[in-house]
Amino acid sequence: MFKIYLKIAFRNAFRYKGNSIINIAGLAIGLTCVILIALFTNDELSYDRFFNDADQVYRVNLNGKMGDDEFYAGYTPPPAGETLVANFPEIESYTRIYRPGVDVFEYSNGSEKQIFNEENVFAVDANFLEVLSYPMLKGDPIKSLQEGNSVVITNSIAEKYFGDADPLGKILFYGKERTPLNVTGVLEDMDNLQTSVEFDILVPVSNFSNVKRFNWSWVWLQMATYVKLTEKAAENPEVINHLESQFPELIRLHAANAFDRIGQPYEEFLENGNKWDLHLQALTDIHLHSNDIESAITEQNSVKNLYIFAIIALFIIILASVNFVNLATAQASKRSKEIGIRKVLGSPRIQLIKQFLAEAIFYTVVSTFLAVVLVWVFLPLFNQLAGKTINFNSIYDNGIWLFIICLSLFTALLAGIYPAFYLTSFKAANVLKGVSKVANSKDGFIRNGLVIFQFTVAIIMIIATSVVYLQLNYTKNRDLGYDKENLLVIRNAEKLDGSEKTFRSELEALSEVKNAAVSSGMLTRGSFGDFYFPEASNSDEKVAKDIILQSYLVDEHFMKTLDLKLIKGRAFDNNFNDSLSVVINEAAAKQIGWENPIGRMIQYPGGKMESYKVVGVLKDFNLESLHSHITPFALFSNTSESYETGVSYITLKVSSENIGKLMSSIEKKWNDYQPNVPFEYSFLDDDLNTAYISDQRQANLFGVFSFLTIFIACMGLLGLIAFIAQQKTKEIGIRKVLGASISEIVQMLARDFVMVIVIAMLTATPVAWYFMNKWLQDFAYKIEIPWWVFIVSGGMALVIALFTMGFQAVKAAVANPAQSLRTE
Repeated sequence: MFKIYLKIAFRNAFRYKGNSIINIAGLAIGLTCVILIALFTNDELSYDRFFNDADQVYRVNLNGKMGDDEFYAGYTPPPAGETLVANFPEIESYTRIYRPGVDVFEYSNGSEKQIFNEENVFAVDANFLEVLSYPMLKGDPIKSLQEGNSVVITNSIAEKYFGDADPLGKILFYGKERTPLNVTGVLEDMDNLQTSVEFDILVPVSNFSNVKRFNWSWVWLQMATYVKLTEKAAENPEVINHLESQFPELIRLHAANAFDRIGQPYEEFLENGNKWDLHLQALTDIHLHSNDIESAITEQNSVKNLYIFAIIALFIIILASVNFVNLATAQASKRSKEIGIRKVLGSPRIQLIKQFLAEAIFYTVVSTFLAVVLVWVFLPLFNQLAGKTINFNSIYDNGIWLFIICLSLFTALLAGIYPAFYLTSFKAANVLKGVSKVANSKDGFIRNGLVIFQFTVAIIMIIATSVVYLQLNYTKNRDLGYDKENLLVIRNAEKLDGSEKTFRSELEALSEVKNAAVSSGMLTRGSFGDFYFPEASNSDEKVAKDIILQSYLVDEHFMKTLDLKLIKGRAFDNNFNDSLSVVINEAAAKQIGWENPIGRMIQYPGGKMESYKVVGVLKDFNLESLHSHITPFALFSNTSESYETGVSYITLKVSSENIGKLMSSIEKKWNDYQPNVPFEYSFLDDDLNTAYISDQRQANLFGVFSFLTIFIACMGLLGLIAFIAQQKTKEIGIRKVLGASISEIVQMLARDFVMVIVIAMLTATPVAWYFMNKWLQDFAYKIEIPWWVFIVSGGMALVIALFTMGFQAVKAAVANPAQSLRTE
C-alpha cells in the first residue's frame, strides 16, 4: 500500500509543479540551515571531550574580592595544586600551565637557520600530557616532559622548522639565552581538535625562574591549575560540593603566611569584606560556561550563542513547514473532487490521511537529500563565516546522521499532519455538489495567521541583524578615550637588550614618525594587575579600602603618543624623579573616594612596601574591547624599581603616507639592533577589530539566516498569491470587462497580504526589542536601539513581500479576460 501512496505522491508532485518546486526548495533550504547549525552545535559541545578521563578533570578557579573589586579567574596561586592533592584524597593529581609570552625559537642546520617568534608557548608541569591526554603522533606522553631541556611541539611547528625531517632529537634554541631544548614529542595540530587549551609548543615549567620564585605565593595569579579527581569522586556531585566547602579553611591555613609577607594579615583581609576562594569547574564546561571567568589561556565561547542558533534553526524549519501547510490547504479545491470520489468508492479516512502524510514524507525525503548536497557545497563558506574547521564527515559523528533522519520525519509530520486531517475532513456529498469547506473563512484566517507568523519571525531576524551591525559599528567608532588611528605597535621590544630608549629615539627621528613611546603593556594586549593600600580619604579614617589596579610601566612619551587626556596634575617628566610617582584614572580615584587625588599616596604591599605619590589623573579610557567596563587603572614610570614585567612595546604615532617606506626603514633599524629576533608589528586599530571578531562572525551568521528566513517566507507568499490569482481568475476577468484598471486588480490581490505583514511588523517589534536588549547586556558600553530600526526592518519586509506579490499579481491582472470567460 505504501508503494501506491508514493506513486500517487510522485504523480501529484509532477502535476502541481509550481507548488512542488516551492515546497521542496523551502524545505531543502530550511533543512540545510538546521543541519549546518547542528554541525556547529556539535562542534561546540565536543570541546575537551576527546581527553581520556575528561569527566574527572577540573580547572581550579579563584573568586577574589579586594575592596570594591571582585573578579573570577581561571588562575590560581602556584602552590594551590600541590596543596589540594596533599590534603584531599579525592584529588589524584594536578598539573599547571604558565604562559610566558612571546619569545624566539631558533633551529640551525648547518648554514640554514630558522628563527621565529612563537606566541602560543605554554610552560607546564612534567605530567601535563598525562592529565590532559592530547593525541601524540611521536614520542611518549609520560616521559616527553620529564627532563628540563625537553620540548614538545605540534605537527605544524615540526614542519615549520624541520620540513619533512624527523623532529625527534632535534635541538631548538629558546629565548635570548638560546637555551637548547631537545624535541621529545610531536602532537596533533590544535586545529584538528576541539580543545579549550590551544598551544603550539610545550616547555617544562622548571625552566622559568619567576615561577620558582613565587612558589610560596598565594597572591601571584599567573598559573592555571587543573586537577584530576578519582573516578568515584567525579561521579558524585555531592563529593565535589563537599570538597569545595573545605577549600576556605584550607586557604586560611596555607595562605596566611603569604598574606603576612605582603603586609596584609589574612584574617584582617577577610574582616574587611574581602575573599579569596577556590572553586572547581569541569573541564568539559570551560569552553561554553566561562563568560565571567578571566583567562588568557583558554578559548571561550558562550552557551547563549548555541541557544540563539538553536532557536533560529527551530523557527526556520517551522517556516519551511508552514509554507507546505499553507500551499497544501490553499490547493484544497483542486484535491477536493479526488477526495470526494475516493470516499464514495469506499476509501476510509485513515487511508486518505496516510496518503497525504506519504506525500509530505516524499517531499521531505527529496528535500533532505537536496539539503545534504547543499551542506556539502556550502560548508566551506559556513566555516569561513563561523570561524570553524568543520569537516563534512562530521555528519556521521555523534549521531548527527540519526538527527538528520529524525529531523526529516519530524518535518514531514510538522508539514503534513494538518493538511492530512484538513483535506480528509471534506464531506463527499458536498464536494461532489460543488460545495466544499475550501471557501470557509476560518481556513483563510488560519492561512493568514501562518503568514503572520512567518513574517513576524523574518522581521525579528532583520531587526536582530540590524542591531548587531549597529552595535559593531558603535564599538568601532566610539571614542575610547585615546586616538587609535595610525598607531603602530612594535612587539618584543624587550629583546633589544635594554636599548629600547635608544631605539625609540632613532625611530622618533624619522620624518614619518610624530611621536614614540616605550611601555610594558599595550591596549588590547593585557596589563599587569596588583592590589594596593590607598591613603585614607579622610584623616580620621584608620584604613582605606584596598584597591586592585591594572597597570603599565611607561616612559614620559606614552601619554602624548596615545593622546591620553590628563584632567588633573601632570604627566611623567624627565625633570622629576618619578620612580615613586603614579598617574591614576578617574575610575581609580572614584573607587578610592578621593575628591582631590593629587599628592595622595598608595602603598604597594609587595617589593619593599613602597609608597607611590599620585601626580596626575587621567580621563577614563578603555583598555580592552567594549565588552569590558573601564576599571581602576594606573601608569607607573618605567624607572620604578618595584616591578619587572619582562615585556616591552614601542608605540609610534605615524603619518598615514609612505607606510611602506617607513616599515622598511624600521625593520632595517630593528635588524641592526637585533638580527636574531624577527621584526613584528601591528596597527592598534587592527588589534581592536580582532577583539570583535567573534561578534563580527555572529553578525555575519545572523545576516545569512535573516536572508534565508525572509526568502523562505516570500516563497510561501509567492505560492499563495499565485493560488489566489488562479482562484479568482474569472473574477479578475469580469472586473476587467467592467473597466477595472491593472493597478486596481493588483491592489485587490495584494491588499489582504499587506495588512497581514503590517500585523506581523507590530507583533515582531516588542519581541525583537526584548531579546536584543538582552543580547546587548554582554556589552559594557552599548547602543540604545533606535526606533527607526523597527520601521526600516518592517518596511524592508513589506517591500520584499510587495515585490514578491507584485510580479504574480501583475501577471494575473494583464491576462486576457477572454481566456478566463470563454467557458462562461
